[in-house]
Amino acid sequence: PIREAIRRLAADGLVELIANRGAIAVQLTRDDILHTFDVIANLEGYSGELAAQNISNQALIELEALQYEMMASYARRDLSSYYQLNLKIHQAINQAANNPVLSQLFTQVNARIEALRFRSNQDGVKWEKAVGEHQEMLDALKARDSTRMRKVMMQHVMNKRDVVIQLVDSESKQKVAA
Repeated sequence: PIREAIRRLAADGLVELIANRGAIAVQLTRDDILHTFDVIANLEGYSGELAAQNISNQALIELEALQYEMMASYARRDLSSYYQLNLKIHQAINQAANNPVLSQLFTQVNARIEALRFRSNQDGVKWEKAVGEHQEMLDALKARDSTRMRKVMMQHVMNKRDVVIQLVDSESKQKVAA
């Protein structure tokens, strides 16, 4: 089971298999991060567009409940809980798109940057902005406005990308200075 899990991680691009040595976690370069965020922004934008067209009333109610839970986590400054709910919301939107190929691609690409997305909310101002963007997503879904939903989703992901790149650049400067 462990070998199969490692092979799966390698297939997803999360670990690199080294002959006769095992596996090591892949370190994404700055360009890898930029390219991956570009892809996930487009996947999430398309997912949001389709979700606005296809979401059921029940799925919308469930999504709104997740949003309220996430807001409570934000109010408590519980980043771990907030992040888990955030991921569930993005997955729920993706599922509401009702496109299994898109869901599979989203899961695979998102796995590459999931940890980086978590780190992007550690700045209070940027976290507050992300919360506002989530409310915009919910509003667009309620209005069944697919064009607005695509735009909000893509902007949300690109804002995450910008924060992550700032973190990566800052860490690189610190390493050089040390």
